Amino acid sequence: MDWNFDPKFQRSKPFHTLYFFHVLVHYHHDHSRLWRSPCCQHHGNGLHYFLYAVNLGLTSYIIGNMTNLVVEGTRRTMEFRNSIEAASNFVSRNRLPRRLKEQILAYMCLRFKAEHLNEQQLIEQLPKSICTNICQRLFLPTVANVYLFKGITKETLLIMVAKMKAEYVPPREDVIMQNEAPEDIYIIVSGEVEILECEKDQRERVIATLQSKDIFGEFGALCCTPQRFNYRTKTLSQLLRLKTTVLIESTQTKLEDYEQMLNNFLQHYKKLKDLSIGDQLLEENEEEVDQAGDPNMASNLLAVAKAGNAAFLDELLKAKLDPDIGDSKGRTPLHIAASKGHEECVLVLLKHACNVHLRDKKGNTALWDAIESKHHSIFWTLYNSAAISDPHIAGDLFCTASNRDDLTVMQELLKQGLNVDSKNRHGLTAIEIAMSKNNVEMVKLLVMNGADVTSNTKTYEFPQTTLNEMLQKREVGHQIRVPDTNQILLGSHGEGEQGCNLRECYSSTGSICPRVSIYRGNPLLRRETGCMEAGRLIRLPGSLEELRNIAGQKFGFDARNATVTDEEGSVIDSVDVIRDKDKLFIVEVPNSSM
Repeated sequence: MDWNFDPKFQRSKPFHTLYFFHVLVHYHHDHSRLWRSPCCQHHGNGLHYFLYAVNLGLTSYIIGNMTNLVVEGTRRTMEFRNSIEAASNFVSRNRLPRRLKEQILAYMCLRFKAEHLNEQQLIEQLPKSICTNICQRLFLPTVANVYLFKGITKETLLIMVAKMKAEYVPPREDVIMQNEAPEDIYIIVSGEVEILECEKDQRERVIATLQSKDIFGEFGALCCTPQRFNYRTKTLSQLLRLKTTVLIESTQTKLEDYEQMLNNFLQHYKKLKDLSIGDQLLEENEEEVDQAGDPNMASNLLAVAKAGNAAFLDELLKAKLDPDIGDSKGRTPLHIAASKGHEECVLVLLKHACNVHLRDKKGNTALWDAIESKHHSIFWTLYNSAAISDPHIAGDLFCTASNRDDLTVMQELLKQGLNVDSKNRHGLTAIEIAMSKNNVEMVKLLVMNGADVTSNTKTYEFPQTTLNEMLQKREVGHQIRVPDTNQILLGSHGEGEQGCNLRECYSSTGSICPRVSIYRGNPLLRRETGCMEAGRLIRLPGSLEELRNIAGQKFGFDARNATVTDEEGSVIDSVDVIRDKDKLFIVEVPNSSM
């Protein structure tokens, strides 16, 4: 047999060569078996066995590669099968309800089917410039159409888009849970998301359904409050997730963008006031807001102050909005917060230097609104702030209540321990105004609470007999209100030494002089050693030197060089930083000569 091969065939691909040998082996095998006698077959046995071995090896190689390809193609399927089996065992072992089992299996099936759709891992491996271009191409058109980002500059949007992550979420999956911390916001690219409210009987009520280009989670993010609702996917949804910190940092780089975003947010929730989700921010009586409008949307401060959202109010004021904006009735955000009892909002407004002396069209200040609404903590916060610039603040309050014949507010002022004889800026007292108006009930209330009737009261046409009867009742033991103490019965010496001591508790401005507790020793050492040595309650003197002298007399040691600290061990250098009811510690300084 001639074994000369075609040169053209020898120049062909190796696979063709192997195929040729494969065919040749079969041909030689059949030809030798059919056309040669058994006695002659032994002459070609060597070549025959060689070609047969080549054929066997080639066949094994092909079968092995095909098997490897099949196994590689089914690896994901095998892993998916194992994960499904593990999940089923987990559900059975823990006796989870059928609904949870269906959710787990649905999520695993979605992850298996959408694994090739998740490009996030690929995007993260690329350089930052390429990632930015990809995100701009994929996400920017959707993000630009979201209500929250309308009017935002492209530079700010690119910063946010570059840090967004795309996610696929299966149907009936909770994306945000009720009372969850506001860590992320989500933008819907495709699919639907339901807003659910959990009622008292644990039943869920669908409030609204969000669709493509809607956003959720931004209320908690901007207002710094826990999420009020559940957000659950209704269909297979693609979402863009953005961290709250990234949102705030991106928009605050440009103040105008941050202000525009807050304006979009407020305008959007005004439109939702018919839904319970809008009631978190605004109430229905919007006629109180000045309809003249403000280009910097500062009037929205009134709505936020009314809702009591201190965190969002702080964000608006950081955007350089006017904290003293007024509504149609002249009421500022401070008026509204004080009357509603939102103490945190009051503190935020004071931090941003609002004017505490502004009056509305009725002539009321925020301080008056606070005491009229019986918000005593807010009253003292505003009083301490107003007394710094107005020494007649107590007298103005008393005289206003007396002039308006408002016994309720007058009683509240007396309960706070303010000096009933405080004068207003015109030099008048409350009892003088009450006597000039011949208001018997008001005069009786003031007299019974220790008002001075000996100066300038004889010029008023008030019945002297009625006044004498009031004074007699006061002297035989009527209860008189005094600052920071229970009601004390004054005996026949009510105008004597005891009365003088009570009057010393008032400062020249009509406010109560602060009282402090002093202790001997370092506060940290006292806490470590469990020292139970009693302290002393004293009236705060005018200087630290006087305070040291008093402490030395009370504790029996030379305290002229002692150090005054607070409860944390911080050294106090001035009495101006000491407040009423503070605890002070007198620390002895070791003698340097020893």
